[in-house]
Parts: sequence; C-alpha cells; structure tokens
Amino acid sequence: IAKEVAKLLEMKAQLGGDEGKHKFVLKTPKGTRDYSPKQMAIRERVFDAIITCFKRHGAEVIDTPVFELKETLTGKYGEDSKLIYDLKDQGGELLSLRYDLTVPFARYLAMNKITNIKRYHIAKVYRRDNPAMTRGRYREFYQCDFDIAGQFDPMIPDAECLKIVHEILSDLQLGDFLIKVNDRRILDGMFAVCGVPDSKFRTICSSVDKLDKMPWEEVRSEMVGEKGLSPEAADRIGEYVQLHGGLDLIERLLQDPKLSQNKLAKEGLGDMKLLFEYLTLFGITGKISFDLSLARGLDYYTGVIFEAVLLQQENEHVEEPVSVGSVAGGGRYDGLVGMFDPKGRKVPCVGVSIGIERIFSILEQRVEASEEKIRTTETQVLVASAQKKLLEERLKLIAELWDAGIKAEVLYKKNPKLLNQLQYCEETGIPLVAIVGEQELKDGVVKLRVVATREEVNVRRENLVEEIRMRTNRP
Repeated sequence: IAKEVAKLLEMKAQLGGDEGKHKFVLKTPKGTRDYSPKQMAIRERVFDAIITCFKRHGAEVIDTPVFELKETLTGKYGEDSKLIYDLKDQGGELLSLRYDLTVPFARYLAMNKITNIKRYHIAKVYRRDNPAMTRGRYREFYQCDFDIAGQFDPMIPDAECLKIVHEILSDLQLGDFLIKVNDRRILDGMFAVCGVPDSKFRTICSSVDKLDKMPWEEVRSEMVGEKGLSPEAADRIGEYVQLHGGLDLIERLLQDPKLSQNKLAKEGLGDMKLLFEYLTLFGITGKISFDLSLARGLDYYTGVIFEAVLLQQENEHVEEPVSVGSVAGGGRYDGLVGMFDPKGRKVPCVGVSIGIERIFSILEQRVEASEEKIRTTETQVLVASAQKKLLEERLKLIAELWDAGIKAEVLYKKNPKLLNQLQYCEETGIPLVAIVGEQELKDGVVKLRVVATREEVNVRRENLVEEIRMRTNRP
C-alpha cells in the first residue's frame, strides 16, 4: 500500500501542486437539495394536479416577496417562532424569510384593503429547522396554499377546502388517507371545562398537537411535568382527546353535560355539525374523522382546523391503519388580517396548505421501486437524416416544426449515423422520428418512423405537422 501511495503522490506532484488553488466544498446548504430532471418531471406532475384543482375551484393566483419585514412575521406562529430565518439588511430594515404563505397573504389583504378573494399561491418558504431530510423536512421547501377570504355563511367555504384536499389526494393516488377535523373553539372550551387556566391554553394546545407522534402518557407527563398543569386537569383532557368519530360523536358531545355548558365549545360543535352536513352533500364523509386530539400548533387558527394523513396498511392482521404523516393541513383564521389592519378590521379567512415535499418523497420512492421510466422532456419528434450532407435540410425542417409549435429536437452533428439518431430516441423516450433523405426531398415527403413499433410511413411535407400532432395526441 505504501508503495502505491508513494507512486500516486509522485504522479500528483508531476501534475502540479494545489498551491494557490482554493478547495471548494461542493454541496448544497444544510436542509436544501437539488432536483434532477427526473425529479422535476415528477414534481411538475404533482404541481399540475394541484393547480388544476385550484383553478377548477375558481381561484386566482398571487405572489409575494420571499422576505418580509421581521415584525410582519413576529408573534404569529407561537412556539415555532424560533424557526424564523432572520436576514441582515444593509438598508437598515430588519427582514426575515417567509415562514409560510398565510401570514404574507394576510399582510397583502390588509395592505391592499381586500375583503374578498379566493386565491392560490405556490412558492418556497424557509424554516431554520434542524432538518430531518429523510422524513421530507427541509429548510427550504414549497408550499401550495389555497385560501378563501371574505364574510360568508358559516362552513360553506370550509367544506370546499376539505373537498379540495379530498380531490387532490384522490387524484394523486397516494393510497388511503384520512382527513382529521376539529375546531379551535371546541378545544378551548374543552380546556376551560377541564380546568386549564387561560394563560396555558396555547402551550397545552401545542402539547395536545403531539398526540399523533407520542403516546398519551408522554403528552400527559409533558403537560404536568414541563408545563405545570394539574394532574386532574390533564386526566380530564385525556378523556376527551382520545375520542374520534363522525356526526354521532358531534351529537353526543352536544349532549355532554360539561361541554354543552361552555359557550365556545357549543358554538364550535354547532358549526362542526353543519360542516358534516355539507361534507355529506359533497359525498366525502367516508374519509373524514372528527378528532378531538387534533390541535395544530399555530397560534392564528380561530375555528375549524384540519389535517390530512396518509394511512399505511402495515399488514393484513392490523385493525388500525398506521399514519405515515401529514400531507395537508389548514383551518380558519379570522383574526390574522385584523392584526395587520390599523383599524383592526377583520377579514374572515379559511385555507388549506398541501404538503408538496412529503407527497413528492412518496411518489419518488414509488417510481424508484417500480422502475417506471420517467420522461424528462416532452419532445414529440427527432428530425433525422439517413445520408450525409443533409444538415441544411434537417435544420430547415426543424425550423418549420418549431414554428408550428411542435416540440422537436435535432442532433448537433453534421453527419450523424441513423442508428445513433434512433438510439437517442430510445434513450429519451421520443416517440417519432422524421427522416429526410435525398429520395424523400425529391418526392416532397418525409419518412415518419414510430420508434416503438418501427413502422414507417411517407407523409407529404405539408401534412407533416398535422400527422405528428395526431400521433402524439397533443393539441
């Protein structure tokens, strides 16, 4: 080994030293990633499905800056505020990278005095997290948000948001999913009747929010040990937060002697009943569960909250499917716009955010497992030649195709071999080859070859565009 190392070092010396050359570390920053063409092809499919759904529901699109004034974001996220990325600015403004798309949306509404809009917004957001990239958690990632702002009759927009989640998750075929629904008012009412002091509502709320990841015993000991809640109050909460069901459970809680005495909880349960009636009309209650443990950690929610989780059937013998994490979440936040309005004018809002990164990880793993071939281009036809000295003719023909809106490629070689041109199509999944040769030029035709079946037809030059369109089924 020593001999080999010495030999290698000698060769290295001959090649010239590294003096004066800066060694670059080639990596992406922590918690970020590059996307290869194959990954982007899968991503674009997902974005297309989501945008198609948002547009089907009549949403407009907006965009906002990637950074906001620091004070815009401060105090909106509860315990998560420590994950906000702050920026140093030369001009004296204190800035932060946006943490989500909801707070910028509220700022946009207040600033432009908009009281009524249905919008979607797809953009990157930033969190100074300790990233667990294997679980689809990043410091820079996309969010896909859909929100309805405005004063409307209760629960109609809320029901539409749940319908959208149902449509997108069904469309992407991610497997079985469940949408859990709760209401902040029911939670707060429950905390009140269980004896939680007002000042502890939010912090106890963020403990309850961990019930999907931790068993009740651990959550209970966090409430009592770390957050100073009395054991009796914790046990009372325990009786409620382990309940989940549908309309039957809502009816039962409306009769609950303690909860029905609480004004907030009663309001929340009344609205929840209404919501379930609308969801029944939309035909989606099979995938919806009213779940009292759902809390969602963010401070700005005021009413209905929901979260969609994917279920994994571990094996045949397990009764309860296992959740593999949240892929969408949202809720009603009626006070957020008012926080930005100098006169405190409220604009009620409800919205949903689709967890694109997690969905993408799942689809990516699935493609890897199935070894499905993913096309990374949309090229419909390769313009090829069978003989030498036909570069000019190939370029003339490809220009005609491009000008007609056909997606076409040509190899960047003067005289490529026909075999190499056909092989290129096999590798990249291009379905058609348009071959020009001397005879074809004389006859005013182009030989169109179908790569998969190897069949060839002569097509008149003036009909070529039509023929390619017809064969690739693209408008």
